[in-house]
Amino acid sequence: MKYIELTVRTTSEASELVCDILWNYTEGGVAVSDTADVIALQSGKSGVYWDYLDDSLKSRGTEALVKAFLPLARAGDVGAAMQEIYACRNRAEGAIDFGSLEESTREIEGDDWIEIWKKHFRPIPFGRVTVVPEWIPYEKREKEEVVLLDSNMAFGTGEHETTAMCIGFLQDTVKGGEIVLDVGCGSGILGIAAAKLGAGHCYLTDIDPIAVASARHNAEKNGVRELVTVTETDLVQNAAVSADIVVANITAEVLVRLAPAVPQCLKAGGALILSGIIESRLALVEEAFKGVGFQLKERRRQGDWYALLLTR
Repeated sequence: MKYIELTVRTTSEASELVCDILWNYTEGGVAVSDTADVIALQSGKSGVYWDYLDDSLKSRGTEALVKAFLPLARAGDVGAAMQEIYACRNRAEGAIDFGSLEESTREIEGDDWIEIWKKHFRPIPFGRVTVVPEWIPYEKREKEEVVLLDSNMAFGTGEHETTAMCIGFLQDTVKGGEIVLDVGCGSGILGIAAAKLGAGHCYLTDIDPIAVASARHNAEKNGVRELVTVTETDLVQNAAVSADIVVANITAEVLVRLAPAVPQCLKAGGALILSGIIESRLALVEEAFKGVGFQLKERRRQGDWYALLLTR
């Protein structure tokens, strides 16, 4: 079978948003080639050493290529996919750099590649929560909560350090019956995990209509649809919620923009979980939330990323 390989040139920061959109045009796979990952390998942070790195890569350290594979019969969807990406960029203007969004296409042979691609994925444990690709048979263990992600979702978010730290904090803070607000929910993995851990109700918001549809779909797949409300909105605008826990795994610049609105939707004494923060932006985020009445309780780090637990 032949496929159209669509390649979009973007940034590390925007690559997951581009992935989320492209997933809606393929039943197969989306691949990301990120120069930041290559540079991390060379720096030794990954525990792997390369004895040669093209110096030209260092000047493109935030560049990422996102590839999607569309059946040849759906070649006409390339234009629609790019229009959605442009619209997402426009909505996030000033908060997220999408890079050039230069696109290219080519025709490739794709026999059996979907099944080969799926073999690279495995269940990912995060303490009591395990994230499982829906196509992999998995037997739930005692006291374990399983979050299924559909093959049409951007599964890569489940592997990211920021996701792991947020789920870790949720396991520490969800005791049962809490109201949880997940801001910038993406595929809904954090809100769904909170529901599985015993939250009374989870409100999920995202600026991207594709993410909203994905989160609703995944909530249904995980049997928690009655515990989850998903809304398309910019951060917490018009979110009439009084939450016990707010979680936001976004970027530092967006978190800073979010700070003034959080006290309106988080109960006094409530827990705030933030992630998506690199070291150079850590003080910026901490000061922004300190300025609106939050106290830092714990700071965690995995790789180059930080997560914060604060209380109001």
